[in-house]
Amino acid sequence: MEDRIVTSAAIADEAQLDLTLRPRRLDQFIGQEKIRANLAIFIAAALQRREPLDHVLLKGPPGLGKTTLANIIAEEMGTPIRITSGPAIERPADLAAILTNVESGTVLFIDEIHRLSRPVEEILYPAMEDFKLDIVIGKGPGAQSIRLDLPRFTIVGATTRAGLLTGPLRDRFGIVHDFEYYDQPSLERIVVRSAGILGIELDSEGATELSRRSRGTPRIVNRLLRRTRDFAQHLGRSAIDREVASFALTQLEIDERGLDRIDRALLRAIIENYGGGPVGADTLAAAISEDTRTIEDVYEPYLLQQGFLQRTPRGRMATERAYEALGLPPNSKGSNLFS
Repeated sequence: MEDRIVTSAAIADEAQLDLTLRPRRLDQFIGQEKIRANLAIFIAAALQRREPLDHVLLKGPPGLGKTTLANIIAEEMGTPIRITSGPAIERPADLAAILTNVESGTVLFIDEIHRLSRPVEEILYPAMEDFKLDIVIGKGPGAQSIRLDLPRFTIVGATTRAGLLTGPLRDRFGIVHDFEYYDQPSLERIVVRSAGILGIELDSEGATELSRRSRGTPRIVNRLLRRTRDFAQHLGRSAIDREVASFALTQLEIDERGLDRIDRALLRAIIENYGGGPVGADTLAAAISEDTRTIEDVYEPYLLQQGFLQRTPRGRMATERAYEALGLPPNSKGSNLFS
C-alpha cells in the first residue's frame, strides 16, 4: 500500500506532533458529544465512590480519538496509564507480566484488542471480572495452578474491527461506546484549535475547506493542515485561506468529497471494468494491483460509510453517488441499481 495523506491510520513521524495536539481533559475533547457526556457522568460517579472506572470498550474507525480518550480517562481519574496493543501481547506470560505490575486504579489501554490471541484472552477474563490472575507453575504432572490477587484497575480496549471480538471478551466491558465520523462543524473547531497550537494563521474559510475534505477524521484534518502550511509557505502566503487550501488540496489530488486518487481508481475499476458491479474483493484487488485485506480494511470503510459503495452477497457495487463523484452517467447495468 502506498502512502496516502488521507489515510486515517497513524504515521510514525506524526506520533510526537499528535501528542502536542491531543486534548488532555474531557472538556477539551471536541465532538462525539454523547460519548463525552456519558463518560463525564461515569467518571464523576466512580470518583465519588472512590472506585476505579468500569472497563471501557471504544469501537470505531482509526483516527477518531480512541487513544486520546483513553489518555483523558486516566487524566480525569488521576491515575497512571499503561499502553500496549493486542499484537504486542504474544503470550500469556506477556500479559501476566503487565498485570502483576499495575497499580491500583491504573488504566491499561489495549489498542487493537481484537488481535489478542485466544490463550492471552482467556488469561484476561478472570483479571477483568474478578481481578484474579491464574498462572501455572511447572510442567507435566507436577504443574500447579496458582491464583493471584490483582489490584482493581480499568482496562480501556480500542478496536477498529468490533466484529472480530469474541462474545466473552466483549461482554466483560461495562462501558461500550461506538465512535462516529465527525461532522464538519466539529472538524472546523478541531483544525482551528490545532492551528492555534502550531502557530498557523488560518481563517474561517480555510478551516471550512480543510474540514470538508478530511473524511470526517480529526487525524486527517490535522495532517491536511500541516501539508497546506507547506503550500502556503511555497506561495509566499502568511495565512491559509480558502484559495490556499483549495490549491493545496488540488495538488494533493483530494477532491471536494475527500476522495483521493486511489479511491477514484477503485470506484472507476468497478464502474468501467465490471459495469458497476457486483465484483468480488479478490477480483477488484487484482484489477487495481492491491492487497485484498488492504481494500477491505483501509479503502472500503469510508466509501461504504459515505454511500459510494455497497457490499452485497455477490460482491461490491458502485452506487449512484460514485458515478456522480467521477462525473460519469450510470451505464445500463448500473442504472438498475437506482431504479
